[in-house]
Amino acid sequence: MKPCSNNRKLIAWLAVDALDARRERELRAHLETCEGCRRYLREVSTVTEKLTAAEIRSDIQTSEAFHQKVAGALRAEETSSAWTTVVAQLQATLLNWRVALPVIGGAVVVIAALSVFPRRPGVLLPAPTRSQAVLAPSIKRDLDPTISNYQMVANRSFEKLDELLTRQGHRNPSPTPIYTASTFALASGLD
Repeated sequence: MKPCSNNRKLIAWLAVDALDARRERELRAHLETCEGCRRYLREVSTVTEKLTAAEIRSDIQTSEAFHQKVAGALRAEETSSAWTTVVAQLQATLLNWRVALPVIGGAVVVIAALSVFPRRPGVLLPAPTRSQAVLAPSIKRDLDPTISNYQMVANRSFEKLDELLTRQGHRNPSPTPIYTASTFALASGLD
């Protein structure tokens, strides 16, 4: 059973006898009802007793090299940039396969979607450069009257579309008869 998260610090202070009387009374009242907090107080009290029972020796001396290493490590830690910390956290997160696999999968889906779906016809393309203009195929003068041909010409230039429609409008009509709903009604009424 875990101790109450809001009482952990107070329990540690109680173990080292650093609480004021009012807070100590309130915490002791809570300890009577909460098994997790009582267990935590026993653990912290045991550690505190062992630390106070440890012998402190003043005759131990450290070398100058040890002191320099510790001071250098502290300075390096202190001057570590926020960017380095962010990069380290990002690397740790991406090395976790539970995060890396969905990120990679999402990137693959986005790339596939961008390569599969064609551009919208309303999106204007940049003007061709001189080298592109030379290499561009010339538009066939007598294109078949299909929607895809009209869209292709319109994507290149609205003036060319107007010219194409005007030319096709002035062409001789097709030798095949054109049937409409009204001609069928007339034909069926006469029979």
